[in-house]
Amino acid sequence: LSQRADGYAERADLRGIERMHLIAGFGLSLMLAAVVTVSFLVGSNAVKSLLDTIPEFIKHGLSVATGIIPALGFAMLARLLINKKVAPYFFLGFVLMAYLKIPVTGIAILGAIVAVVMVSVTALNSPRITTEQGVSDDDEDDF
Repeated sequence: LSQRADGYAERADLRGIERMHLIAGFGLSLMLAAVVTVSFLVGSNAVKSLLDTIPEFIKHGLSVATGIIPALGFAMLARLLINKKVAPYFFLGFVLMAYLKIPVTGIAILGAIVAVVMVSVTALNSPRITTEQGVSDDDEDDF
């Protein structure tokens, strides 16, 4: 579906993009609704016995995979966001969290303060561009 949505986006077909969005959202919801409905109809004992038939190595593999997913997501996000400008701040946040035991919320607040200060300093030090404007005799509204 995402490839079709990308094709619609390249052609600027808003109806196609909307259709793919709705199909993706309702498709997942319908699949989950079907599983829940069948589980409700057959009862909890049948569902428990079905889950008990799953081999232990598969359950263990799923458990390991669910532990890896947050790290994988963070790595994908870091790959997109980290560049030469922000890498020092990333590593500073890591050091603050790992060695000084500062919670993530504290690091986020500190990062927001540093960002505001840096934007303010950059705005003060940036060269000002001024233009001279003469008197305009065009007082009519151009509608």
